[in-house]
Amino acid sequence: MSSIGTPAAWVGFTALVGVLLIVDLVVHRRDRKVRPREAVLWTAMWIVLALGFDALIYVWFGAGPALEFLTGYLIEKALSIDNLFVFLVLFAYFAVPAELQHRVLFWGILGAMVMRALFILAGAAMLQRFHWVLYGFGGLLLYTGIKLFVTRHAELRPGPSRLLASFQRVIPTVSTYRGGRFTVREHGRRHATPLLLALITVEISDIVFAIDSVPAIFGVTRDPFIVYTSNIFAILGLRSLFFVLAGALERFHYLKVGLAAVLVLIGAKMLVSDVWHVPIAASLGVVAAVLATSIVASMLRRPPPAATTTANS
Repeated sequence: MSSIGTPAAWVGFTALVGVLLIVDLVVHRRDRKVRPREAVLWTAMWIVLALGFDALIYVWFGAGPALEFLTGYLIEKALSIDNLFVFLVLFAYFAVPAELQHRVLFWGILGAMVMRALFILAGAAMLQRFHWVLYGFGGLLLYTGIKLFVTRHAELRPGPSRLLASFQRVIPTVSTYRGGRFTVREHGRRHATPLLLALITVEISDIVFAIDSVPAIFGVTRDPFIVYTSNIFAILGLRSLFFVLAGALERFHYLKVGLAAVLVLIGAKMLVSDVWHVPIAASLGVVAAVLATSIVASMLRRPPPAATTTANS
């Protein structure tokens, strides 16, 4: 499996991400509520950085890898919006104060980057050694897309999972938040705070989403470097995007339909890849068109009559 990811490219990208994370951590070193204008500026900055990185890929490696990166970035960005719905519900469930939400997302996404690296390296190794794994990925995406469409109206109601229950049995947990601290020491013992439980739940949710999103990008390219970099740039901007869309997520009524269609299309593309190679430009166009249609349709959708009546009363 050929890759544009030379050792120098991997080291350079890792150094770039490290610098960006340090800058982010310094800017947000104090626990405070992220203002909408600030979130919009950071979201725009992450998008510009991703597009700038894509431009470098184009200059150094050509149009093919650049299109693969852009398609993978768009897919991961769209799937990450669905992840934001989960974050919103989890923060409400754990009653995470607004000024602490960025802290949870920062460390949660830092852990997600490590998990994505492990998923991608494992996936690339399996695809290289066992070609039939490609069909497994395709079938998984088909199943996930159909399930997402069927359950699109289901309301997410998180409850205490077995893993969290086991954690609480092993690690004593205090019932109230203690500022931005994940653990506190009381009565000579280390106790977890609800902030740590929220962080663990965010990490678990990202692992679940990675099972879908990583195979989806492998449906676009087999290059581990492009898969990883497009993943990382998409999730780096996830924190700021959350604060931009937090108040409007419920309006994306048809987004799950669009995401389901994208997963089904990519799954089908993987299943027929040995007999029909879909051009990457066509994949990018179809994915962009489907997602744009679902978002525009959501924006144009009128509220239900009951909601309208309530608003007028």
